Amino acid sequence: MHSVLFVCAMNAVRSPMAEAIARHYFGRSIYVQSAGVRKGEPNSFMVTALDEIGIDGSKHKPRTLTELEEWEGLNFDLIITLSPEAHHTALELTRTLAADVEYWPTPDPTLTQGTREQVLDAYRNVRDGLSYRIRLRLKQGSEAERPDQAESP
Repeated sequence: MHSVLFVCAMNAVRSPMAEAIARHYFGRSIYVQSAGVRKGEPNSFMVTALDEIGIDGSKHKPRTLTELEEWEGLNFDLIITLSPEAHHTALELTRTLAADVEYWPTPDPTLTQGTREQVLDAYRNVRDGLSYRIRLRLKQGSEAERPDQAESP
């Protein structure tokens, strides 16, 4: 696996969080991007939750799938969708793309109400869940390629 695209509804919380986490753990070994079905606004709770684990999410600028496609195309090996709307859109896109699509149902922490700490806990839960899944899935993906590379002449 060489490239991964994370997609959610607005590219403001879940998908940029996943992008930042994947880049943190896999650096340049896997090309990672994120996009949304629609364009959202930067989210300070997302930045705070990432900052707590040493990842800077403050420079993220939300973008749509259409913008990403116009800028660089959508040539990804794997598209991971994090919301039902994103999954439906990705399945439509992949009718003409050779990419695998995986759906990782991920709660939207922006729907959480309560104290600042309760809201931040919802973001932490999303961050930790994504971090676990990303490390497990992308590690497997990169290990799955190693035997093929070893057999190449």
